Amino acid sequence: MRSIAIINQKGGVGKTTTAVNLSAALADRGLRVGLIDMDPQAHASLHLGIGLQENQPTVYDLLTGEVGLSELWQVAGDELSVASSHIDLAAAEVELAGVVGRELILRDKLALVEGQFDYVLIDCPPSLGILTINALSAVDDVFLPLQPHYLALHGLSKLLQTIDLVSKRLNDRLRLAGVILCLYESGTRLASEVSSDVEAFFDESQVGNSPWQEAHLFASRIRRNIRLAEAPSFEQSIFQYAPQSAGADDYRALADEVVSLYANTAEADRQHVTLPLKRAA
Repeated sequence: MRSIAIINQKGGVGKTTTAVNLSAALADRGLRVGLIDMDPQAHASLHLGIGLQENQPTVYDLLTGEVGLSELWQVAGDELSVASSHIDLAAAEVELAGVVGRELILRDKLALVEGQFDYVLIDCPPSLGILTINALSAVDDVFLPLQPHYLALHGLSKLLQTIDLVSKRLNDRLRLAGVILCLYESGTRLASEVSSDVEAFFDESQVGNSPWQEAHLFASRIRRNIRLAEAPSFEQSIFQYAPQSAGADDYRALADEVVSLYANTAEADRQHVTLPLKRAA
């Protein structure tokens, strides 16, 4: 099972859009995908039409009670399950303040569903608090959605420091595996310049022993697309709402890259990688 946290402490950069549509694209390939909504705003859950149901536990109950992940999953499509969030999750940071091992709760509960999925993706909140630390402590890899604007790059160093700290103290498997350029406008000089800057930064990071030394800048660019913005209001992924749109094409291409990325590292990291499954005929 490959576990991936999708994180950026800056909001509005395509983080939840990527978490939802990359999950849907992987599931569409016949891969078993679990999406954990760790954001108290519950946007990933709402995007897929997973609302709060009576007596249905959420990620809040997972972190603060004795509930297991297997009790949270709700079906959002073929091969896609969602562990939903709720605004109550915002109180978890305060409630967990005095709990020993609070940073590792999700790690321990995620370990109990090992083998149930090929990929587990976690949509993290736009902050670097205890919820995000739980996600980083639980996963193998981090994907960073990044808008190609200079202000979007401003907090990158702080995020990398957090990843480095968690890697050293809580999760020595953790690495920044991929950077995804979102809200991309190919006709602008700014997008080209920032893309080049990001690529140069990670090329220079290939030396040393940091958790981002092998970071992969995905070739797929998620272009700014109105259909991607409209899809959540219809409680659908882009593949349900507008399967022929540019947004759908971009996320299909990204999913192909993700599958290829892990297939290419299967020999070196066999214990963490599940090769792509083929949908039964």
